[in-house]
This record gives sequence, structure tokens and C-alpha cells, in this order.
Amino acid sequence: MSEQPKRGQAEPGSGQALWKRAKQVIPGGNMLLSKRAEMFLPDQWPAYFSKAKGCQVWDLDGNEYTDMSYMSVGTNTLGYGHPEVDEAVRGTVSAGNMSTLNCPEEVYLAEKLVELHPWADMVRFARSGGEANAIAVRIARAASGRDKVAICGYHGWHDWYLSANLRDDDTLAGHLLPGLEPAGVPQGLRGSALPFNYNDFEALEALVNAHDIGVIKMEVVRSHEPDEGFLQRVRRLATERNIVLVFDECTSGFRQMFGGVHLHFGVEPDVAVLGKALGNGYAIAGVIGRREVMDAAQTTFISSTFWTERIGPTAALKTLEVMERVRSWEQITHTGREIKSAWEALADKHGLSITTFGLPALAGFSFNSPSALAYRTLITQEMLAKGYLAGTNVYASIEHTPEVLARFFEALDPVFGLIKECEDGRDVMSLLNGPLAHTGFKRLN
Repeated sequence: MSEQPKRGQAEPGSGQALWKRAKQVIPGGNMLLSKRAEMFLPDQWPAYFSKAKGCQVWDLDGNEYTDMSYMSVGTNTLGYGHPEVDEAVRGTVSAGNMSTLNCPEEVYLAEKLVELHPWADMVRFARSGGEANAIAVRIARAASGRDKVAICGYHGWHDWYLSANLRDDDTLAGHLLPGLEPAGVPQGLRGSALPFNYNDFEALEALVNAHDIGVIKMEVVRSHEPDEGFLQRVRRLATERNIVLVFDECTSGFRQMFGGVHLHFGVEPDVAVLGKALGNGYAIAGVIGRREVMDAAQTTFISSTFWTERIGPTAALKTLEVMERVRSWEQITHTGREIKSAWEALADKHGLSITTFGLPALAGFSFNSPSALAYRTLITQEMLAKGYLAGTNVYASIEHTPEVLARFFEALDPVFGLIKECEDGRDVMSLLNGPLAHTGFKRLN
């Protein structure tokens, strides 16, 4: 008797075929860990897109999906292909993107970011969050005259950050992604980046007392709100010890506030890093800071040809204009709260235990179960068959309308029902058509 296909099982599409080709010519298959097919649905994820508009994505086979997942890992709060932003970029392409002369848009954008953050005086630009974080650390070290950095959160791939994992334990495992191998990072950097956990002020204070810390580098918020007074105590400690305080707002910026979320908490850093949502899908990141700190950029070499291209600043200026007009941060915060409430309502309906987390516009949840990873994989599999890119996180955009949410949660309801059956004894692995999703960095063959 021939083996019966599992539920929803289909032949791998063009995306999976191309993904297999990619892994033969690109180490790891692509350029961003968070977009690897194995992070979503190994052997089944469509992997590549042919078109994206609003909150819809089309794969290489013409299948249309509603993106109820990462919206390109948080870059598109105005939705994919926003007409005004794209039109501004097309104008730049027609006028010319590069020249021996500088583009004026970088000055206009710097002035706008300083206007939005009255504590800041100066700005340097890059084209990715990792670069911008490296720039911020270089400037902060130069300004403080000290090498050691106390870190909290995820700050990219550069040597200065991964050096934290040169110790014997996987020090960064609790800072978003486990298993980040520091191979190739010079051993001489061991002990130069020292992690502390969010809301653990005593651990930070102990680091400052035990080491000659020159920089405190941290995300303002990711999964959880700050404890009462936590950020204020960090600010006070940095001031008292003459330490440069850097807030990494690559992910959190322009989601709960028009600018960095630190404005919401009323705590001013010395430097802040902005990225992701700033260009609505076009590459632009900024390092903003106080003049006395940013002036240290003149004492150290920080320079790159393609940081001077024109598309990024042009896109950012138009993105900020649209954000301000439609008050996008209010819309996506409201949407994120609705999403969290709907997850909780479904869990209650089906007798499941979940925990929601994150800024509303970066909403996520986890099942309080030993089978949580299998359940996430099952959600992705089942929702893909229904025309959704989905898992246990939704990065909200203004294109996620109430109608989109209603259809999504109607489709998700029976999947929660399946998960309840598994909690009651059904074998979740019998429902999966392939391996479990990955949860961190792994070598891919």
C-alpha cells in the first residue's frame, strides 16, 4: 500500500528549488538569518518573492500570501511598495543616485531627526543596522576613551558584539538569538563586550564596578516593558560614572513614537541608533547623538562610499512625511494591541496557555508548553496552506486593516483547535510535513 500524504502536503515549489540552489553558491543560503527558510518551515517555505504590495506577497509560482509575520523583519510599517515613498525613489533614480558631490537629502534628513529628538545635535548615516551599531560603538569608545562595553540586547553581527561569545558559555543566548558562533572574531577582543540582562540593574552596576566600562549599549525595550525606574537608574549610573549611554532603536524606532521609543519613557541617551522602519523598505540607518559625543567621530576613521548614495535619505524623508501625516505609530500600536487581544481570546476559547510579549507593533506570543516549537511550526504550515505567511509574531503595518485581521484570525481559529487536540494527547509530529523550524543560528548544508 502506498504511503498517504500528510495533511496539506504539496510538492515543493520553485522557491524551495531555488533555495536548494542558493545553498550551493551562498554560504547559509542568503544574507539574513531571519529570512532563512529553515527559520519558518524547513522544506516547505516558499523562500523567495516575485512581488510585494501592501501586506500581500507573491512567491515565484504566483501564489499570493497575506504577510502576518515579520513584514520583511520590521522594515515596512507603511506596507510594501508605498506609492509616495516609491515615487520619491523613482525621482531620485531619474535624477541620479550617485555623484562626486554629496546629496543634499542627507542634510535635510539629519535636521529632521534632530528636530524629532531635541536632546540630539548631530547625525551620521549608514545603510544597515549592524553598521550603524558599529559606528555608534566606535564613536562612544572614542568619546569615553575606554574600550569595554556593557551590552543588553541584540546589536548585529560585527566583531565588537560577537566578542561577548568568546567566553566559554553562549553569553548572548538570551539576547534574541542563541548559537551565534564567534569564529573569526579575534581572541584579543575577549572581555571587551560584557552582557547584562534587561531590567537587572544590579548586574549592570556590578559590571560597572568590576570593569572599566566606557559605554553602556542597550535596547530600550524588546520583549518586556522596563521596570519602574530601570531606565532612569541606567541613565543616572552612566552620568555618574562618565559612561556614554547608547540606545539601540533599530527595531523599536518609529513604532510606538514618532522617533525613538525612549521618547515615550522620557529617558535621554547620549547616542541612539535608528534603522529598519526609517526608509520603509529602503536601506537607511542613522546614529544620532549629543554634539560632545558625536564630535569624537572626527577623531576616528568612519567612512564608506555607499553611505553617500541618495536613495536611502530620499526614502527616509518621504517615509517620515507620510508617517507624520497618517500618524502611523498610533495606527500600528493600536493594531498590535488588537492582535495580542485576539491571540489571547483564541487561547482562552480553546483552553490553551500562551504568553504575549513585545511592543504592540512588534507583537509576539509563545505557547506555555514543552511542544511550543512544534506548535509554531504547525501554525506556519497550516496558515501557509490558507494563504498566510504566519507564525507567532506579527510586525504591524498600516496595511493590516481590521478586515485583514478578522480574516486572519478566522483562519487561525481551527489551527488553535488542532493544537488543543495535541495538548490533549494527539501527536503533533504526525501533523507536520517536515522538520521543526530552527530557533537560532545553525550551519546549513
